[in-house]
Amino acid sequence: MTSLAGKTLFITGASRGIGLAIALRAARDGANVAIAAKSSVPNPKLPGTIHTAAQAVNDAGGRGLALKCDIREEDEVKAAMAATADAFGGIDILVNNASAIWLAGALDTPMKRFDLMQQVNARGSFLCAQACLPYLKEAANPHILTLAPPPSLDPKWWAPHTGYTLAKMGMSFVTLGLAGEFGPQGIAVNALWPRTIIATDALNMIPGVEIPRCRTPQIVADAARAVLVRAARGFHGRFLIDEDVLREAGVADFSGYAVDPSQSPLPDLFLD
Repeated sequence: MTSLAGKTLFITGASRGIGLAIALRAARDGANVAIAAKSSVPNPKLPGTIHTAAQAVNDAGGRGLALKCDIREEDEVKAAMAATADAFGGIDILVNNASAIWLAGALDTPMKRFDLMQQVNARGSFLCAQACLPYLKEAANPHILTLAPPPSLDPKWWAPHTGYTLAKMGMSFVTLGLAGEFGPQGIAVNALWPRTIIATDALNMIPGVEIPRCRTPQIVADAARAVLVRAARGFHGRFLIDEDVLREAGVADFSGYAVDPSQSPLPDLFLD
């Protein structure tokens, strides 16, 4: 398969950032994209809603479906999956992109923030997969792709922000487990992580990040597409890095993804 034309993607947190970039890349192939997120009305701090994202998908050549969905809520997730299948005749791909972040030490992490990260990141990824699997089992080339890092027990990634690392590694371990369970059944279950920090609107809310040294979400979107067009059977349990995926696809120059090509890119968390 060389295109996502006609495929149906369910993408969490796709109203902006990396999720939206993946949606638009799929739309340029002619894919159907369910935009599943909580952002149904404009936020003065973060641009983009499910409605603007769905319209952008339509404008890019795909078919967008705006779905207000809190992935912490089982009933909402199941209803969103059913609405997607009703609209497009099934679901081929789940992209677990939604994620909550709080980069602080233990004494500076309110339990409300801790709980949010665990509920959205690890539990939300598991719930969305669980609700989507009945549809994926009927798909011709089913994929689950989760935006999560390679698993690591190195204390240097845990000590500065145990709560966030636990939540993010939770997504990685969910990927590992589901790959082992469903990979042999022909469902590709893999993770994708950026080599460098990605400039998203949410990143602007984190102090101290040098935005000129980041890359744009397009690099993750292009890598995600390269993963999702692959044959699903026999392709599971991989923790993929965007640069590596694109190099394998023949890309040698990454300067076009840089916010400022004159700056050296900042490495992302969890990678040595």
